[in-house]
Amino acid sequence: MESPGGMIETDALFPHVERTGRYMVYPGAMEFNLADMFENAVDHFGDREYLVCDGKRRTYREMEERANRLAHHLQAHGIGAGDHVGVYALNSVEWVETLWAVFKLRAVWININYRYVEDELRYLFDNADLKALVYQRTYAPRVAGVLPSMPLLKHSIVIEDGSDEDASSLGSVPYEDAMASGSPARDFGPRSADDRYILYTGGTTGMPKGVVWRHEDVFFALGGGIDPMTNERCKDPATMVEKGKGGAMTFLPIAPLMHGATQWAVMGQSFVGSKVVLMGKFEPETVWDLVEQEKVNSMMITGDAMGRPLVEALETPDRKWDTSSLFLLTSSAVTFSPAVKDHFFKHFPNLMMIDAIGSSETGNNGMVMVQAGQTEMKGGPTVTKVGNTVVLDENFDPIPAGSEGRIGKLARVGDIPIGYYKDEKKTAETFVTKNGVRYAMPGDYGMIEADGRITLLGRGSVSINSGGEKIFPEEVETAVKSHPAVFDCTIVGVPDERWGERVTAVIEWRPGKTATLDELKEHCRTKIAGYKVPRQICSVDKIVRSPSGKPDYRWAKQAAIDAGAAA
Repeated sequence: MESPGGMIETDALFPHVERTGRYMVYPGAMEFNLADMFENAVDHFGDREYLVCDGKRRTYREMEERANRLAHHLQAHGIGAGDHVGVYALNSVEWVETLWAVFKLRAVWININYRYVEDELRYLFDNADLKALVYQRTYAPRVAGVLPSMPLLKHSIVIEDGSDEDASSLGSVPYEDAMASGSPARDFGPRSADDRYILYTGGTTGMPKGVVWRHEDVFFALGGGIDPMTNERCKDPATMVEKGKGGAMTFLPIAPLMHGATQWAVMGQSFVGSKVVLMGKFEPETVWDLVEQEKVNSMMITGDAMGRPLVEALETPDRKWDTSSLFLLTSSAVTFSPAVKDHFFKHFPNLMMIDAIGSSETGNNGMVMVQAGQTEMKGGPTVTKVGNTVVLDENFDPIPAGSEGRIGKLARVGDIPIGYYKDEKKTAETFVTKNGVRYAMPGDYGMIEADGRITLLGRGSVSINSGGEKIFPEEVETAVKSHPAVFDCTIVGVPDERWGERVTAVIEWRPGKTATLDELKEHCRTKIAGYKVPRQICSVDKIVRSPSGKPDYRWAKQAAIDAGAAA
């Protein structure tokens, strides 16, 4: 049975906890462990709806029981503390059930990009040292093709998704059979704040890298451990549930679960008893259907890549949605241009809008509350720092607040990762120690403003050097995308005999519209300095981006080079 507060009272499920009054109490102090904090939320919000995805629903209690069952199944097949379990699927309730099942065992789940081809999968599977794999049947042929790249693999589980792909050669256990074979009891041993979380990130260039975090550090960097409005730190993990006692918020993160932002929406929101709505694949009309049906209060997007088609879908003549429940929109990871922000405010004049910056290596670096009519920005947003975020000069010394206009590399100290999995060289390059202080410095550049805030300029690895001037693509993209004929664009540098690199705009035009290079130049000169203005246009049918909306700079640069050669 259940208490009035939604706490589960079933002794069979939770044999190792004691009960005091309304709530369960763990013996000893609770750790900053992600599985412990989820279980604490279950004990307080058991009857609340936790997850909705593609028509399937789970309350906190149902998620707990099924995660316990799957954990026991994995445990029976040799998976334990420190072992790596891959998750290869679109957004689904099974993805999230696997997430919690793995953490309950003190094991580590590995996010797998479902768009990878076999060569990329072969690299990732080999690098990640997988001992178990949970995958959708759709991807069975790819898994079979790279099976030799997983010499440590002990066990695999296949999620049925309606496809008829043959998985017989893999010897995988059907997901629901695995679920039925495990006990629902929460009878796992103690866990630690030192347990590991790994986020594989491809970034904008290079092969994917596994960023290794301690549970405690990543909770403070990404999981809500630091209040972004006050910078106050959570002192006791058990108190996170207090934030949700007044009621549940319904949150819709649109990006795939293989993207860190959505992982932390699912985990961080669980600690405070929220309801999370997921979708398998991004479709603008489906998003608004979900907002109406599930009464979504808060939505998270990745910049213009999702924001532009979303807001334009609202203007479809024959479709109208009830969006009155929506009051908060958050964007992270990629450029969210002023033109698209203003378009949202046209439809939602009272919308609370947050533009946030961060990375897989630093967590949340900063955020700004955007207001209607105040959306102009210099490339990236100008944000108030969250946590111990600093800007370092060329000597790795922090640039003091008030040093207006000084540019350096964005970094974070404290609550940072251990390093990259199996990559000592990259770890040494990104995690730098100076005067006994260790910094995470993934390569983003920022500029100090007079009031101490930071303006994000962009990733140094994709910056353009034209005539000795450093040009950040995000700033130019913001200017180009404000042209009324431009639907989407990516800015790259292509080889130039005189200037070293030439600023090139790879553009997807709006249907039936286009602009000449001279017209685009004239428009951009009102937004950015002359040396940053594009010198070449490459028109494409569709801008290629990652599933999370990040630009594919390698593709864009090759497209621009090929177009130049053809011309």
